Amino acid sequence: MQLVVGRIGKPHGIRGEVTVEVRTDEPEARFAPGTVLRTEPGATPPTASPRTSGVLRTEPGAVPPPAPADGQPGVPFRVPAELTIEESRFHQGRMLIAFVGVLDRDGAEALRGTLLVVDSADVAPPEDPEEFHDHQLVGLAVVTPTGERLGEVARIDHAPASDLLVLRRPEGRTALIPFVRAIVPEVDLAGGRVIVDPPAGLLDL
Repeated sequence: MQLVVGRIGKPHGIRGEVTVEVRTDEPEARFAPGTVLRTEPGATPPTASPRTSGVLRTEPGAVPPPAPADGQPGVPFRVPAELTIEESRFHQGRMLIAFVGVLDRDGAEALRGTLLVVDSADVAPPEDPEEFHDHQLVGLAVVTPTGERLGEVARIDHAPASDLLVLRRPEGRTALIPFVRAIVPEVDLAGGRVIVDPPAGLLDL
């Protein structure tokens, strides 16, 4: 199973760095220099422009050619099947990453919208029973303490203040639930559910 750990956003500067929307609770480990990550095309059309936008990419399932061997700035760049992290750092609350062979803003722009993935077999289970990997939570039913079904976990957003469960409601809209014990008292992996006790109005935001 392939797990999305990040999505490449806009370029940062002119030397090939990119911003990355973090989708893992272990960014220091997942984006350590030397790490090789597989890529998948994003779902956003090339002409879009918000935070996960405008990707120059191949068709889904195709393996694009690697970046030019000479790595000269200004040479047309296509998204390779794998990217190797050369450097990573946080800047003003954002993850910035430089990839090997991406040397200028054009190369960085070509990566925009690309998903960064790892194999779930390479992800060790958390040592703390109160901690969970994103893929363990996605797809679980969300219910109240009385058993009322609220929807299911669509994904996890890693916000600066706390992790957020993105709840997909039965009618199709989404709601954000802070992943804190006061609101999420129990995660029942065996039962395939998350028990949520939301304060009044939380699901209406």
